[in-house]
Amino acid sequence: MAKKLHIGGQAVIEGVLMKNDDKIAIAVRRPDKKISIKKEKKTLISKRIKFLGWPFFRGVVNLVEMLVMGIEALNYSANESLGEKETKITKTEFAITTIIAIAVAVGLFVFLPLYLTKVTQTKGVLFNLIDGVIRVVIFIIYILAISLLKDVRRLFEYHGAEHKTVNCYEDGKKLTVANVKKYTTLHRRCGTTFLLIVLVTSIIIFSFIVSDSFWMKLAGRILLLPVIAGISYELLKLGAKFPKSTLLNILVWPGLGLQKITTKEPDKRQIEVAIAAFKAVVK
Repeated sequence: MAKKLHIGGQAVIEGVLMKNDDKIAIAVRRPDKKISIKKEKKTLISKRIKFLGWPFFRGVVNLVEMLVMGIEALNYSANESLGEKETKITKTEFAITTIIAIAVAVGLFVFLPLYLTKVTQTKGVLFNLIDGVIRVVIFIIYILAISLLKDVRRLFEYHGAEHKTVNCYEDGKKLTVANVKKYTTLHRRCGTTFLLIVLVTSIIIFSFIVSDSFWMKLAGRILLLPVIAGISYELLKLGAKFPKSTLLNILVWPGLGLQKITTKEPDKRQIEVAIAAFKAVVK
């Protein structure tokens, strides 16, 4: 029996990105109802520099590579979904939007929780625990809030289509709309689960910042993000590899619960797009 490929992806605007090792495909439903597919091969840095493919390092590298690919895919899908008659989004406009989004994310999930915790005038372990809890609460409220937006709901439906397609493949079934539709929108290797593991892991890692200075704590939280990403990635991989482990399930289950918000049931046409992207990276 052929070994199953570890294929993953993400939702983009009116489409799905699928990744199989160094092969990437982006499938987008255009305004004329046709599916546009862009295929490319990326030279992964972990293939060129061997130690970057080792445990811990690979998590950081994979995160950076997926962020870059994701941003490029969002730019492509945004233009494809607009159609030929609409004004295209320029690279400069998209770059500015990305920089603003990163700044908002740092402010919302790093600066704000730290500032609110400082107001409580607590110290030591309790300080980091309150900081972590506030960060998780803000993250969940943020996800719930954006899920109410029509465009984001569409994105979450494509996210569900991506998961259903991968689940169908991993179960060994033929990729048809009827088969894919039967599967769950949840997946143990999802980025949503990864983000929640990052938030939990950060509570422990940030405890090593012993300075009472607000700005030292803020700088430490930003500089330690690669360390947290590396550890969290390995925990995510272990959680997918050992689905019967009680300890790992305690870590993964909250992420699966959160996926009930970040994934929605897709329709037939969205599943067709996810299947098209999947097949494009397998051929």
